Amino acid sequence: MRIVRWSPSQDLISLREAMDRLFEESWTGTTEPDWSRRETTRAWRLPVDVHSTDEEIVIQAAVPGATAQDVEITIEGDTLIIRGELPVRPENVNYLLEELPAGRFHRALNLNIPVEASRAEATFANGVLTLIIPKAEAVRPRQIKVKTE
Repeated sequence: MRIVRWSPSQDLISLREAMDRLFEESWTGTTEPDWSRRETTRAWRLPVDVHSTDEEIVIQAAVPGATAQDVEITIEGDTLIIRGELPVRPENVNYLLEELPAGRFHRALNLNIPVEASRAEATFANGVLTLIIPKAEAVRPRQIKVKTE
């Protein structure tokens, strides 16, 4: 049997996410991303995975069909913005099922940890965008050596 430490903060969503979800549900009537919409004027919300290590913040996003030139990443203050556009599907096709994303996408994340934006690196491989942002030196853990007398 494996014991897993419970962290209540992981089960809670931020107020911003709750409000976004509330407005999305009231506007579209659904909580699922509607990638199949033909309307390409409105950007869809890019789903991301974010995790933190002692040294850096790592963000990953699946963007199938995109190239590195299709994605724009900016850090303004403590806000990370990822935006871009995926190729639009052909209009003259009779789709039986449409689930792959298409059109413009946008995601803004509030980074609550001081980072070194100038050292951030982004890679794109097999449809997955990976962004690595080093944490500022002031917030990195430090090991203090104990001296003996």
